[in-house]
Amino acid sequence: MSELTHDDLCNMSHGETAFSVDDYKKGIPRWCPGCGDNGILNAVQKLCKDKQLVPEKTVFVSGIGCSSRFPHYMNTYGFHGLHGRAFPVAEGVKFRRPDLNVFVVTGDGDCCSIGTAHWIHAIRYNMNMTVLLLDNNIYGLTKKQTSPTSATGTKSNTHPKGSVLPPINPIQTTLSVSNASFVAQTVDWKPAHVFETIKAAYEHPGFSFVRVLQRCPKFMQDLYETTISDQSALTLLTHENGIKLDEKAEKGFKNIIQHNPSDINKGREYAEMTGSIPIGLFYQNKNAPRYDEYGAHNIGMPVKDRITAINKELDKYAV
Repeated sequence: MSELTHDDLCNMSHGETAFSVDDYKKGIPRWCPGCGDNGILNAVQKLCKDKQLVPEKTVFVSGIGCSSRFPHYMNTYGFHGLHGRAFPVAEGVKFRRPDLNVFVVTGDGDCCSIGTAHWIHAIRYNMNMTVLLLDNNIYGLTKKQTSPTSATGTKSNTHPKGSVLPPINPIQTTLSVSNASFVAQTVDWKPAHVFETIKAAYEHPGFSFVRVLQRCPKFMQDLYETTISDQSALTLLTHENGIKLDEKAEKGFKNIIQHNPSDINKGREYAEMTGSIPIGLFYQNKNAPRYDEYGAHNIGMPVKDRITAINKELDKYAV
């Protein structure tokens, strides 16, 4: 029998195997009862089932934080990385294994503080991966410190009298970076919208950035208490090319705006909306250049040819 090549392994068929939601579950989540991460995990596992993603061809990469425990609860490949370093790890995976389904799960501290530089360049590289920013507006794992997305006046262990600086806006920030291609926002207490948003992100050919506003029942109990019960507290951005909800789910919104996601300027305008939280697809460009496509040109090169190419380059420095 001849030796299998890398391409042979990547293209092996799994026949008629049908995966259930349980096939993607692993372990018992250790998040607090009522934590929004639980619902987001359920949505992702449902997506994997609906899309029949092969577990061994799917990988979840995370950094550090409550949200970053996500790979532990997915029966797929996973990489629990360093604080703020999820993006370069995921990019490395996608660069050399473009056949894999790559997801990044990060938090507001992990992404928007120590990981900011990686986040900015990952947007620009536009490699084909689904990114979930689980934003609870606080450092939860290290027990209630002000995060980059904490609202002014938020009382925490680092700012007992209230934070003094305005928060970063992850949607506006992403929309401001060159080559952004998919930018969306949802809230964990609207499960239908969460699922449809993550589904649209997965189907997008490029870097899909989804900010999920989520509840922290331990340290930010009051953050969304009135928002959840007030129908006017959310504004649904909808369009035939946006996040699609059925009629029943759409009736749960009092404020609905038709927004064409190809209009980045309008998307930036809605990202700055105050008084009501906008959720939906702010911007999408399916034709933005992707760095993973550039890097995939030599994936099929035989090992012998790679070694020859490397030696040829090293010979340039011979004395």
